[in-house]
Amino acid sequence: MIVARQLTQRYTGAGSGPALTVLDGVDLEIGSGEVVAILGPSGSGKTTLLGLLAGLDRPSEGEVELAGIALGTLDEDGRAALRSERVGFIFQSFHLLPTLTALENVRVPLELLPPERLPAPAEADRRARALLESVGLADRLHHHPAQLSGGEQQRVGIARAFAHDPVVLFADEPTGNLDRETGDEVSGLLFDLNRDRGTTLVIVTHDPELSRRAHRIVHLSGGRIDRVEDGTPPAAGSSSPPRASA
Repeated sequence: MIVARQLTQRYTGAGSGPALTVLDGVDLEIGSGEVVAILGPSGSGKTTLLGLLAGLDRPSEGEVELAGIALGTLDEDGRAALRSERVGFIFQSFHLLPTLTALENVRVPLELLPPERLPAPAEADRRARALLESVGLADRLHHHPAQLSGGEQQRVGIARAFAHDPVVLFADEPTGNLDRETGDEVSGLLFDLNRDRGTTLVIVTHDPELSRRAHRIVHLSGGRIDRVEDGTPPAAGSSSPPRASA
């Protein structure tokens, strides 16, 4: 599903200063339906790697294939179209649109699909409602983000990420702004939905407990892969049930 070859990212220093190498020759393959956690200290290149794998940025060197498509062959519009059709995102800071309700936020990716995949308004509404119900927010459909707790906002973020049936989902510190109990519940929902839908999932995190629930854990250090180890993904049905109060 994702193949990265010799990914390198450098940023030119100010004036005559040396360039800063954030990633240095990273090779990585992620299979369809696999859950991979990218773990490392601050400054190790985790978020930079995620941005390159998702086509949000272009590497200084190397190449990425996403769903069989070489990202380097696409212009900005082409990469944006690929992301809107095939990629989902979950962010640490939720990134919900404050003027929209939970239901309207989840519908946004559906409204950005190309005409041949664009669902009718009633169908988009049905799919958004079903996803919000699946994350325990059946009674929060018409609440705005400011009316929701952090855990509830991230549940909306998870529902939105899955709305358009992406083949790959990228999560950047998805529990970073949540307390441990709420974070565990939210991550359980994320893994449940991912398993049920067969989506490839790439998680950037500094949390060893979260990373252990992946199939593989990629440890970054100094912009390079330090080591890769197996995780212990939860068995089906082992996650905590959704609680709307979280």
